[in-house]
Amino acid sequence: MGICASSEHLAQQGQEADESIVYVMDEEGGGGASSPRKVASLFSQKGKKGPNQDAVILCQGFGMEGGVFCGVFDGHGRCGHLVSKLVRDYLPFMVLSHRNALLLADADADADDPVFSDASPSSSADSSGNSSPHPSQMLGEWREACTNAFKAMDNELKLQANMDCNFSGTTAVCAIKQGKDLIIANLGDSRAVLATMSGAGYLKAVQLTTDQKPGLPEEAERIKRCEGRVFALREEPGVMRVWLPGENLPGLAMARALGDSRLKHHGVISTPQVTGHRIGDADLFIILATDGVWDVLSNEEVVSIVCATPRKQHASKAVVEAAVQRWKTKYPSSRVDDCSAVCLFLHDHGASAPQRPGSSS
Repeated sequence: MGICASSEHLAQQGQEADESIVYVMDEEGGGGASSPRKVASLFSQKGKKGPNQDAVILCQGFGMEGGVFCGVFDGHGRCGHLVSKLVRDYLPFMVLSHRNALLLADADADADDPVFSDASPSSSADSSGNSSPHPSQMLGEWREACTNAFKAMDNELKLQANMDCNFSGTTAVCAIKQGKDLIIANLGDSRAVLATMSGAGYLKAVQLTTDQKPGLPEEAERIKRCEGRVFALREEPGVMRVWLPGENLPGLAMARALGDSRLKHHGVISTPQVTGHRIGDADLFIILATDGVWDVLSNEEVVSIVCATPRKQHASKAVVEAAVQRWKTKYPSSRVDDCSAVCLFLHDHGASAPQRPGSSS
């Protein structure tokens, strides 16, 4: 099932609808689709640094009936607020387009192969007898689709006449749910964290992505091979940044991004890290958030906040508000960063958020 190009902005609790948040309904008209409040919680709050450069999206009916795409994008640079929203609006459709192209190519190849059958190792049948790709094959297809889509999106940004992307760009962390399979595509330093229950009944936070910072050895090595420079400013000794070979510009605090075209010749890449996870009964939800949240709250704190929130629709708002409050106490002399989060619930618990064992709503 595809998704339509129309979208609507979601009203947030306690404030007017925010253009940073978009919800996309499936093209079947939404009659059988779950309410977005049952599937996920989205919230974004502007910081004190200028326009909100974060953008978030939820797409239902993505790739299949009941499929979901959600993403969080953190813009940076002078045009960062424009870049993040453009990527949010186009990237999901580009991912799906590239995925569908791969499926068509596979179907054509299978039709030309006389020894192909549904019983081959590349496919399996579910309880109803329907054939589906092997999980490793499906992950490979989605990884190729995401990689191709991110590259195409990056090229598209270079063609925007009214948007200077030389030193502006965005992160992207996306979760794609297809039945019991979860695909995570990550670019930059936003983050995805899974909440799950341990065998002993304890709540666990499992980080599903790596913050792609310039200080990571493999990232720094690639940048330096391309004559980019990696170093921290004296006033920020713990923040490694990327600089052009002969200029102290721009000081990008991530090693991968969409946009930032001047740095694409010097080791900053737009290739996402794509991983898969098979959803189990113990898995509760996944949180995607920008670094405005993760800079001040731990993975465990964020997971606990969601579990302590009585209503699903308030989960991401609770996380963002906790992050904003922590900014004020942890960095009282700093301007609060934009903070955004998406909480994707992996099982239907009605309107109530998942609870800790022994707790009640």
